[in-house]
Amino acid sequence: MAPRRHAALASALILALIGRRAAAQTTNSSVENSVVKVFSTVLPPDPYRPWSKQAPTEVTGSGVVIEGRRILTNAHVVLYASQIQVQANQAGDKVSATVETIGPDMDLAVLKLEDQAFFDSHPPLPRTSTLPEVKETVLAYGFPLGGDTLSITRGIVSRIEFANYGRFVGGLRVQIDAAINAGNSGGPAMVGDRMIGLAFSHLGKADNIGYIIPTEEVDLFLRDVADGRYDGKPIMLGTLQTLENDALRAFLKLDKTVEGIVVHQVESDDPAYPLKEWDLITKIGDTRVDDQGMIPLGPNLRVSFRYRVQQLAKNGKVPLTVVRGAREVQVELPVSPSAPVLIPDLQGAYPSYFVYGPVVFSDATGQFLAGFASSGANMTSIGIMTGPLFKRVLDKPAFEGERLVVISSPLFPHRLSKGYGNPISRVVKAINGVRIRNLAHLVEVLRDTQAEFITIEVDGRGGESLVFRRSEVLAATDEILTNNGVRHQGSPDALAAWERRP
Repeated sequence: MAPRRHAALASALILALIGRRAAAQTTNSSVENSVVKVFSTVLPPDPYRPWSKQAPTEVTGSGVVIEGRRILTNAHVVLYASQIQVQANQAGDKVSATVETIGPDMDLAVLKLEDQAFFDSHPPLPRTSTLPEVKETVLAYGFPLGGDTLSITRGIVSRIEFANYGRFVGGLRVQIDAAINAGNSGGPAMVGDRMIGLAFSHLGKADNIGYIIPTEEVDLFLRDVADGRYDGKPIMLGTLQTLENDALRAFLKLDKTVEGIVVHQVESDDPAYPLKEWDLITKIGDTRVDDQGMIPLGPNLRVSFRYRVQQLAKNGKVPLTVVRGAREVQVELPVSPSAPVLIPDLQGAYPSYFVYGPVVFSDATGQFLAGFASSGANMTSIGIMTGPLFKRVLDKPAFEGERLVVISSPLFPHRLSKGYGNPISRVVKAINGVRIRNLAHLVEVLRDTQAEFITIEVDGRGGESLVFRRSEVLAATDEILTNNGVRHQGSPDALAAWERRP
């Protein structure tokens, strides 16, 4: 009897293993059928030739089919794309796609396909509604460089944290040790048969440290863009510091039992602004904040308390409990999807510009600064170091509508440029003595002046003032545009200001 029992037990084990393997194969097959390769031809802006675009670049990434007959991918895969195509795993043809909505600061985008029949045989991939557990096994699907077929790498969830995605925007980020390389971006990360996030980055010069955007952040994004427009996540602005130092605690006259994060700088000096310097934030909603500004997220996980902002924001406000002067105060902190900045990022737009004779004016942007800094071109010159482009890089506008206007390019070759040096990156201070507020204002000043001469003053030490005869500039501009292959004298917004009469 014993041999028969052993044989029966062995048969049962074999059948169970076969069943598990078949289920796993079915699951893998369904996942593989929902992952696509994304091909993009991108035309990024050229901040130093703002009338044109950079040369086309071919970019590949990954994507995943989601509900609503759409494809989810990373924003950086399709940002500035002039053409997008997707190809299913093991398919021989490509399907044209366009960007439906995009959120560059959260690195997410939704694509729609011209051929909706594609989705008849490629169903959406189910997503989990909860965060994965640390040490949980994860599979990363995608199309990394080095081959054409779908790649699947295995690893574990090694860390979950609330981190910055963009300049101001933060969100949950999951670190995994499954290999993620260029081309994996936009592919799903799976635990079991459910997607736990979207691959978007890896840590350079480090082995097997990759990051995924968890499904919680994906769901927030999809709810935001349900109306066809990306509004962005609510942001809590201001500067904070921890309450770990004993002298700081004594200075604030706080008992050892009181925990929280200290307000170092407030976003507004308006007396009605609800937060004050030296306030101690002890709660966000009903959740207690510790001395490092952290809150619990499960039994073995702590994240920044700012994580709760995206959950609690209602009508543009978030409830906080603060200790101020030994008294507990309830406040409603205003939050918004954008931060007022003097030098903003383009966020998928192209730079505004205006050509006046041999001079090209443009808005100062994060992309202009980043490219100029990476090139190493004169970033340490006295003019840059003493000018507002360097000194005010983190500033808010001093008044509504304030923007820095730069001379974005070398002067076009023309007799009008004779004797002047290269003014690229100089911030325009004034024209004919009128302090410049922004590019539209600069265009209006040039439009309306009747003076014989145009005098362009730049900010910072060491720069030249450019002086031109107004009549000569007006007569030469079309010739300069033609000779340098510039199709339009300005971007649409600048031309609207130029043609609009007061």
